[in-house]
Amino acid sequence: MSEDVTAQARAEKCAALMMDKDAASRGLGMHLDRVAPGMATLSMQVTPEMLNGHGICHGGYIFTLADSAFAFACNTYNQLTVAQQNQITYLAPGKAGDRLTATALEVARIGRSGTYDVTVSNGAGTMIALFRGLSRTIKGQHFPENGDPA
Repeated sequence: MSEDVTAQARAEKCAALMMDKDAASRGLGMHLDRVAPGMATLSMQVTPEMLNGHGICHGGYIFTLADSAFAFACNTYNQLTVAQQNQITYLAPGKAGDRLTATALEVARIGRSGTYDVTVSNGAGTMIALFRGLSRTIKGQHFPENGDPA
């Protein structure tokens, strides 16, 4: 891409390249609903296979959805970025058939470190979980840009 590529086009290209390689998110049926610089929204249907012994969505699946939204949001700048630390608070149960939506928003990005908040909600708008992710940029890019190798 040229040096005058828009921030939105960069975010979309990074997300498309990541989703193509992300077997875990695709395998769980996650869908990338929206991406923009520093933000991403992913959704996933809760299937019967995702239920725990209480008959509600296993927290690991909710965490995975939030973590994936976090990953897509912090990788929108064409700099390889990984999780450094994550925390989740569960607020309400997810149920079979629920369509859960995770929206990740950048709170701060300074140097190689970033902070992102992710809200997971169901189709009725009930907040299911709050997730905070801390990111760290590492060497490399998703695609060659501005004369730099990927």
